[in-house]
Amino acid sequence: MSALNIDLIHHFFQAAHMRRWNDHLRPVELIELDKQAHKAVIAWTLAKFEESEKNQPIDWTTVIEGGMFEFLQRVILTDLKPPVFHRIKRQKGEELQRFVLGEVSSIEGIDDAMLRRFEDYFQRDCSSVERRVLNAAHYLATDWEFKIIYGANPRMYGIEETKREIGLQIEDHYDLIGVQRILLEKKSFGFIDFCGQLRFQSRWARSPRVPMTSVLGHSMMVALMSFLLSSGMGDCPRRIYNNYYTALFHDLPEVLTKDIISPVKRNIGGLQEILDDLERELVEERLLPLLPSRWHGEMRYLLFEPGSNKVRIDGEEVRVEGDIPPERNNDGSDPRDGSMVKMCDLLSAYLEATVSIKHGMASRTLREGQRDMEERLSSIRPRGIDAASLAEMVSRIDV
Repeated sequence: MSALNIDLIHHFFQAAHMRRWNDHLRPVELIELDKQAHKAVIAWTLAKFEESEKNQPIDWTTVIEGGMFEFLQRVILTDLKPPVFHRIKRQKGEELQRFVLGEVSSIEGIDDAMLRRFEDYFQRDCSSVERRVLNAAHYLATDWEFKIIYGANPRMYGIEETKREIGLQIEDHYDLIGVQRILLEKKSFGFIDFCGQLRFQSRWARSPRVPMTSVLGHSMMVALMSFLLSSGMGDCPRRIYNNYYTALFHDLPEVLTKDIISPVKRNIGGLQEILDDLERELVEERLLPLLPSRWHGEMRYLLFEPGSNKVRIDGEEVRVEGDIPPERNNDGSDPRDGSMVKMCDLLSAYLEATVSIKHGMASRTLREGQRDMEERLSSIRPRGIDAASLAEMVSRIDV
């Protein structure tokens, strides 16, 4: 049983090849997959402010799925500059959308219901709070990148106009509390900046790969897999939310500790427990103070023990051995499928290794890692999902 379309997942992963600002001098590479992950983090922050400080109801599934649809559109349209895209959209909007829809419908095994939601999403009114949050997150993520670019291109023709255009787009969303907070460049900006650091931390540190992927980009792939599985299995909205954001945030502590490769964690007795304790301490000391105190409990629920299944019973957090019982698939139980998120984490890593090997970049470390993950995926079935079958589909990807 699986609602995970591997061909669709590969479409998203192709964004790891897409370099942003490639007509500018770049101190570091800025990648589309990373930008979309950063946008998702910023969208969560903006929507949380609207929800917690304005009591504005947020349809979180729309925030997540809308971000996914906008990401897919971006992959299809690749490297159009924003002014060009907006002009084409004004003058040839219907033809442009038909082209994008045709490309999405050509993805092998694409679900008809998802295709209809994709088409409907871009035909809806853009004034909803969820759409405005996603739009603002897009421009804030772009502005974060631009601040890096600007210092290296101060005399480039048109750079001041680009700066002005980005500023005007952000100003159009100033009614959102989170936009105001982030522009102050204090605590909320610190959280966004903290997450952005994972764009510069590479995966598979000991092995060259094609494409190279960051920790934050990897987390985005895990989050997309988790969302597609949860929504495809009819999970309640809170379960979808918990699974997606647990996946998106699961590597945040690596900003504080850096990554330690899995074989070391598994083969040194007690090391994982030491790391877990250290991560908790550092999260409490350095990460949580960047967020409003009323969000801390939820962030702990999402961040800590990301591979464990959890529910809340009478308000208390309870770990669940095995799969979460069907009667707990409700918002009041606040369920989270950590075992499924862990499977997606392994599958995403397996995808990274497999695609690189197919491109001809196949170090010994990469080949050994691929075999190890294939073996681990063959022995797990969270929620009845055939992880081995999904790995087999990844192995058949045509690059």
